[in-house]
Amino acid sequence: MTEAIVVGAGPSGRALAHRLLREGVAVTLVDPAPHRAWRATYACWTDELPHWLPTDSIAAQVNSVDMRSTERVAVRRGYTVLDVEGLQSVLDVSDAHVIVDRTVAVHPDRVTLRSGEHIVADIVVDARGITGRGARQTAFGRIVPRSQALPVLDGAEAILMDWGVFPGLDSQAPPSFLYAIPLDDNRVLLEETCLAGDPALPPSELRRRLDARLAHLSLTQIDDEIVSFGLLGESSPWRSEVMEFGARGGLMHPATGYSVAASLQAAEVVAKAAAAQKDPNDAIWSLSARQVYRLRRAGLRSLLSFDAPQTRRFFDTFAHLPVGRQRAYLSERENLSGVLTTMTNLFTAAGSSTRGAMIRSVLGR
Repeated sequence: MTEAIVVGAGPSGRALAHRLLREGVAVTLVDPAPHRAWRATYACWTDELPHWLPTDSIAAQVNSVDMRSTERVAVRRGYTVLDVEGLQSVLDVSDAHVIVDRTVAVHPDRVTLRSGEHIVADIVVDARGITGRGARQTAFGRIVPRSQALPVLDGAEAILMDWGVFPGLDSQAPPSFLYAIPLDDNRVLLEETCLAGDPALPPSELRRRLDARLAHLSLTQIDDEIVSFGLLGESSPWRSEVMEFGARGGLMHPATGYSVAASLQAAEVVAKAAAAQKDPNDAIWSLSARQVYRLRRAGLRSLLSFDAPQTRRFFDTFAHLPVGRQRAYLSERENLSGVLTTMTNLFTAAGSSTRGAMIRSVLGR
């Protein structure tokens, strides 16, 4: 029987361990707190959900989301908010050998724990998330009763991005947007988000902005949420000596911060390859996937180079693209021609100053 060690019990690591077990692979799962409850909000496009994921892991779904800046556009593509408690339960790892310890060294065939123990396996996967400095996504959100969020939604099922300028925000200041999504039938998350920054806007500033944006409303806060994570893992994760998975392994979209759905999809692919004693890295990193990953990193460099007006105009343009073009760039890891077409469409439609910023960012200037 093939044996695997998965380091990290977050959504990506747990999903991989779960699918490996389903494929008959013996799994050792290592994490300092493997049963800690997840508190973050995880969401994805509905068509990204893998076929094997049961409905127990879904908290809310909408048929379209608004994108707002100088205009309001309804994007007719389903969007899903995951039930984190349900997702954690669905990704059952009860048949794994779970080690509660911190990992200090990871090698292709063995792991060294802080306790000094060495464990070995045929396959070792590092799924501990992105570390280090560089571009980050940050956010501060308030969870409020759905009835109180209705004026914000203004007839929309959800708001993916609202880049609108409001009293108290300098239109030239580093931009942020409002994200407003239902968490269930009774609660809505209203979150001010810095999509990508180096340095990123701190959550304290995003909290100030959120309060200013919503100052005209009377809101009862149920809970809050603070987000801060890195956007850049290895530049070529397929070349890593140790296989990396999830956000750490290049499955996070570097220009959007989404990674959970891609990790859920890839978990089964990796598990089947491991069970068949094939190289799991090759299974998820085709030549097209590698090229798309590089293009997405170029997209992040462009975002970081935009000033506030350029950012708002860019997302106005993106919102008006056909959904298929949006999907290619946002979700399809191996659709090289689709991603190139979308990026070409965006470049062509952009103003001259935005095009200049995009060219300079790609050239590294």
